[in-house]
Amino acid sequence: MEETHSEWLPHLSDSIVADAHGYLLDSYAVSLEGWRRGLTLKWHLKNTEKFKEMMTWYVDKPGQLYSLSNKERTHYFFRTRGDKVTNDAVTIGKDKEKTKQMLQQAGVPVPEGQQFFAEDTNEMIIEYASSLGYPVVIKPTDGSFGRGVVSNITSSGELEYSIQYVRTQLNMPEVIVERYIPGDDYRLYVVGDEVVGAIKRLPPNVIGDGVHTIQDLIDQKNEQRKDNPRLITCLINVNQEMVDYLNRQGYTLDSVPQADKQVSLSSKNNISIGGDPIDMLDDLPSEIKKVAVQALQAVPGLDHGAVDMMVHPDKPVNEAAFVIELNPTAQIGGLLYPMYGKSRDIPSAIIDYYFPETKGMDEERTNTYFDLHDVLEPLQMNTAYSTTVTPSPRGKLYAKKYTVYGDVKDIGYHRGLRKQAFERQLHGFVMSNEEDSIEVVVGGLDPEMVDDFKNGIWEDDERAEIWQVQVEDYHEPLKVGFEVKLDLKTQLEELKKYKRELEITELAMKKAEVQRRKFYESKSWKITKPIRYVGSFFKK
Repeated sequence: MEETHSEWLPHLSDSIVADAHGYLLDSYAVSLEGWRRGLTLKWHLKNTEKFKEMMTWYVDKPGQLYSLSNKERTHYFFRTRGDKVTNDAVTIGKDKEKTKQMLQQAGVPVPEGQQFFAEDTNEMIIEYASSLGYPVVIKPTDGSFGRGVVSNITSSGELEYSIQYVRTQLNMPEVIVERYIPGDDYRLYVVGDEVVGAIKRLPPNVIGDGVHTIQDLIDQKNEQRKDNPRLITCLINVNQEMVDYLNRQGYTLDSVPQADKQVSLSSKNNISIGGDPIDMLDDLPSEIKKVAVQALQAVPGLDHGAVDMMVHPDKPVNEAAFVIELNPTAQIGGLLYPMYGKSRDIPSAIIDYYFPETKGMDEERTNTYFDLHDVLEPLQMNTAYSTTVTPSPRGKLYAKKYTVYGDVKDIGYHRGLRKQAFERQLHGFVMSNEEDSIEVVVGGLDPEMVDDFKNGIWEDDERAEIWQVQVEDYHEPLKVGFEVKLDLKTQLEELKKYKRELEITELAMKKAEVQRRKFYESKSWKITKPIRYVGSFFKK
């Protein structure tokens, strides 16, 4: 399979989400969809408004809590989870054993297994696994991102080592032991009664070319992953566990796999440690999707979320699928930016569910987006409890690119162009080119104002000598507001200028402090002390 970016969603291109990594990607994608539909978007600090009731007490960084409003109502969100998902559903989702019990009661197929508590001995766990039959899986009762999960354990000795690792080294004494289910690892995202996205998760792996070593192939694949908005923060990390896993297969990091040979680097499928997300929504049988919907609906109040499943490729469909876990606050980056296949519009499905009256407005969405870090800055600096994003322009957006040639590199002129854009209610940016030219992009709802901006280029008070202006239509996404993009040279010059101004200010303050001390230590100040004392007495 060859990597392709062509099937990523055009309104969520990598340039739009370039600054939203990790958990910010999920929050940004959902909030952006609502904002583009004309909903009012606000970002919040923890423990404000509705979030006090949403079990978000563990949130410690801005960018996770936001609200979307229309004239009638407001809904509150934590990353991908909205307020229609109840606290009870979240509590159950975090407890793997409780989730399993509810799934069993609803007739959803789950692996056979048993929970063990802190007071239970390791011997009791080993004895149960022997009665269950190998291979088995051990995992902590409350865990995430695959931490502490050890699968395909084939002997009591291997299980004893794994128990020590999970219960002692990771300090997770409450565990579940269950039958190992062979097959493919899937994550399905369900909204209401519909599966809106599905990916197969492959363990970290490389494919040989008969020339490069495994280490070389890992480096090459990490470069490939850096181009993916989700995978840029999930690079393949070489560690001792990986080295040991390769050794068990007869490889080292210096081995050169034959052409087209796929080499697994781990037994775990987690994307966060370097696994590959592969879109499978169109390929999964409807019976598998029905199991996922049934699993989500087995937990009251879990209106949307992820269902993790193991699907055996060689068994009949009605016997193939087992539900492993439910996730009320699932990451959706792998569904939005799969390594291979189509991107699935999970944010649109979530906003449809919470604001059904906006359904279809996504067809009218403009190519605008907002700067996430700009709107979060007041929260990060603790200067505000909430911040409201400038409304999205509604309607058809007209945009043009003006290439201005001449002596136009002065930063003052660039800021003057920003003023000209604001006066015409236009969005865009100005950016220096390598030659004697700058690139100015402006867009707005009024085509006359977009065309009139050319007059602002010539008329601005700060302008330098202009030789020529070229105009062309612009069709790329536009960030709301107007940004002055500085090239590296100008950034360094501005930084030096700022440092000089700072040094001058500090020097002036030091001189003022010296003068102040001299004054207070002077004879005249000391001699006049009784007079000042009497004066203050009469003032009182």
